[in-house]
Amino acid sequence: YEITTRLVGSEMCIRDSSRIEGTTYRLSVCMYVWTERSIQMNERAYYGHESQLFGVEEYRLTGGKGDGMRLLQVRNGKGLDFTVSADRCADISRLHFRGENCGFFSANGYVAPAYYDDKEAGWLKNFTAGFLTTCGLLAVGSPCTDEGVRLPLHGAVDNIPAERLLWDMDDEKIWVKAVMRHAQIFAEKLILTRTITCSKKTNEITVTDEIENIGGEASPVMILYHMNMGYPMLSEAAELYIPAAEVTPRNAHAAEDLDTWNKVLTPTPGFEEQCYYHAFDGKPGLAAIFNHDRGYGLAISFDSSSLSCFTQWKMMGVKDYVMGLEPGNCYPDGRDMMREKGLLQMLAPGEKKTYGVRLTMLENEAQFEALKQK
Repeated sequence: YEITTRLVGSEMCIRDSSRIEGTTYRLSVCMYVWTERSIQMNERAYYGHESQLFGVEEYRLTGGKGDGMRLLQVRNGKGLDFTVSADRCADISRLHFRGENCGFFSANGYVAPAYYDDKEAGWLKNFTAGFLTTCGLLAVGSPCTDEGVRLPLHGAVDNIPAERLLWDMDDEKIWVKAVMRHAQIFAEKLILTRTITCSKKTNEITVTDEIENIGGEASPVMILYHMNMGYPMLSEAAELYIPAAEVTPRNAHAAEDLDTWNKVLTPTPGFEEQCYYHAFDGKPGLAAIFNHDRGYGLAISFDSSSLSCFTQWKMMGVKDYVMGLEPGNCYPDGRDMMREKGLLQMLAPGEKKTYGVRLTMLENEAQFEALKQK
């Protein structure tokens, strides 16, 4: 039970004395306070186990290429429901709000890391997509050769299982913590510690990543948060909002539709992907999408100084219908190009760097319009 006390009335008490022409006068006014006490039933009294409303439950998949994969289903009791794929870099494979899907799940479905093909574009064979796929940590983007090393599409970190995994919660939040080891003998030795925090008071998720170089030599460090918007949140009724200072097409094909970079099309047979690079020029990073027919959407916010490269991946194909909103510390053009352009970040021995993104659900039109006015 919760007991509250409320002030409902009072009287002031003043005491004073004075002497006038040999006579002492005393004034006394007393103050009285009336309060009202009320007893309210605590919410805990209404449920048997907290998982009736919120919490974390662990599952394992059976059958198919995802057989044996560990999944954590997180619910905050406010309408937010998401799945953490522990064996795939603790990425967010599914995201739902008030029962409506937000992410894109590719035709591959769940694929265990044992199926990972690290040659050229083999990464696509087990690209589940989901809501969040992490790209890196040594390579992001096109396969390339950098300083004599052949690097595959988007790197290997998304196929590294968590070697340590825990979760907990308090009255304010739920959090999941996972540690991935991106290391091998005679090569890189990086540790990624990921903390996913979900509010129990508001519909927000933060992903915070600390990357540490535990090796004896400097290492490249590349990261791109490949966040994939999907149907029904993504449809021709959706509005895309990215308040960037500059928008640059990745190639000539994307340049053909630069004027309509933010237009969401219907599924189009034979659609060829288009990418646009958004520069925020020191302003806070922000990308949002809202479906006016469905009445919900989401906003992605991030530090544009540490994640200075934002990529919009527009793929309006049939069955491959997805809009990627992707903050990163690099563009998906390959490590060789990032080095050539002076954009490749390095991590010294013993050094740590922290990156992160915040996801906020947009619950109605008013919230979306207010966001655009900021």
